Amino acid sequence: MTEPTTPLSTSSSFWGGLQALLPSTKDYKGLSRSWRGDIVAGLTVGVVALPLALAFGITTGLGATAGLTTAIVAGLVAGILGGSNVQVSGPTGAMTVVLVPVVARYGTEAVVIVGVIAGLFVVAAGIFRLGRALAYMPWPVIEGFTLGIAVIIFLQQVPAALGVPKPEGENTAVVAAGAVGDAFGNGSLQAMAMVAIVVVAMLAAPRIHRSLPSSLLAVVIATVVAIAAGWDVATIGALPSSLPTPSVPSFEFGDLSRYVGAAFAVALLAAIESLMSAKVADGMTDVERHNPDRELFGQGMANIVAPLFGGMPATGAIARTAVNVRAGARTRVAAIAHSFTLILVVLFASSLVAEIPLAALAGVLMVTAVRMVEFHNIVSIARSTRSDAVVLALTAVATVAFDLILAVEIGVVVAAFLALRSVARTTTFAPTPIDREVDTEEERQLLSEHIVAYRIDGALFFGATQRFLNDLARVSDVRVIILRLPDLQVLDATGAQAIGEMVEDLERRRITVLLKGPRPEHQRLLQSVGALGQLASEHHVFARLDDAIAHARLHALDADRDPALCAAEPVS
Repeated sequence: MTEPTTPLSTSSSFWGGLQALLPSTKDYKGLSRSWRGDIVAGLTVGVVALPLALAFGITTGLGATAGLTTAIVAGLVAGILGGSNVQVSGPTGAMTVVLVPVVARYGTEAVVIVGVIAGLFVVAAGIFRLGRALAYMPWPVIEGFTLGIAVIIFLQQVPAALGVPKPEGENTAVVAAGAVGDAFGNGSLQAMAMVAIVVVAMLAAPRIHRSLPSSLLAVVIATVVAIAAGWDVATIGALPSSLPTPSVPSFEFGDLSRYVGAAFAVALLAAIESLMSAKVADGMTDVERHNPDRELFGQGMANIVAPLFGGMPATGAIARTAVNVRAGARTRVAAIAHSFTLILVVLFASSLVAEIPLAALAGVLMVTAVRMVEFHNIVSIARSTRSDAVVLALTAVATVAFDLILAVEIGVVVAAFLALRSVARTTTFAPTPIDREVDTEEERQLLSEHIVAYRIDGALFFGATQRFLNDLARVSDVRVIILRLPDLQVLDATGAQAIGEMVEDLERRRITVLLKGPRPEHQRLLQSVGALGQLASEHHVFARLDDAIAHARLHALDADRDPALCAAEPVS
């Protein structure tokens, strides 16, 4: 006998589940063997992360310091609390796409409030075990989402790459087009040369050696060229040489509601991108697979803490995580070492970093944006089905034209609609022969002319009911219809209601309906929506086809006879 659930047992279960989201010594299993490789991997990914963190901070309008702080703080917090042993977190291009309009609309101080609220959302998602739910995001939506983000990141860099001030406006494509127009009279050839140097260096570095940090190498080369040539190009400027301290901006509690929409967008992106990155990492290494709920918990905490230190919301970073794994990371010590590498940069190399040209960072992000796009995946989706291609294209266009959340909503809704339409098309409703030996020609003629059996296969749900009703509306010149239901896999309330409407219509036309072999759960649903009540008799449900045919024969012989008098034994 099952013991009843008590408040105490429920509370114990909750706290036990919460405890599973917290760090433990198991997180560092095997560290005695892997610590050297973890530290080397952390140093490597720290070098790779430096130019990206600076560039993403500048792109959002918060400044290079905010990007660097985010990489340090979020990387450390998510590295310790997250659900993946090899995930590296920090500022990402996708997050900048969400934050740029937030900064433009509410100002830089709002990023702290938005980040903290978003972090609370993500923490709650982890506590309430929503991590696995995000795994059901359709592949075309993810690829379209990524493609749209890549286009936006590329377009965001156009003003800096051309050496012109950023035009006014919120739409990235419009701003980029305005920058191109301004460049014809006011563009900087030196800035364009910086971008060209970076692009060539980033493309050439992997050909020289796969382990070369192409983005950092490209930025160093561009910076040296700019200084040696005495070019007058905009640079990052002064950076603090010490670590920031946490602070909370002043705000009114009554104003928090205006930030909820932006915070939800940040939270959704942080959850989706982090889980995508962790899933990619699982496929690249043989270490323990990530815990999606704990990953959400860790990312949520990172998004609460990082903005308080002057940073911005962060996510798991696919590119940096991939570098981490390839460099030999086995435990979360690598992510921690990555953050400490960046701390050393702040303490001892901030004056050198200040000389990096902004155009060089723009070039880094342009190449990064192109590399984000998995072109072979897009080709595969385009060649798969028209529906998947439509979902990908709509999601990508909506991402660029509107915003990320609306794009995901459009993609998921359209994908769900097209999937349901495909399932509905697999539902078959067709006449089926009645396999029964007959003794006389009269009985054979009786069966062929007045009794017909229909078989329903697949799923009968709200997406398929109209076609089902249309097909049955054309049935005539018979006295009995046997609906064979054993192969009906899915039945929802709308489908059950459609069966009830069909039975009512046929009985009104003096055509008796018999049901053969519905599954127990389907029979209960038919009963609950009143469909069985439309039958001429509650006993017109049969477990065996022979019984249904025998009963149909009685009706066919005497169509005027009261059907209730011909009742067979009910299905038990």
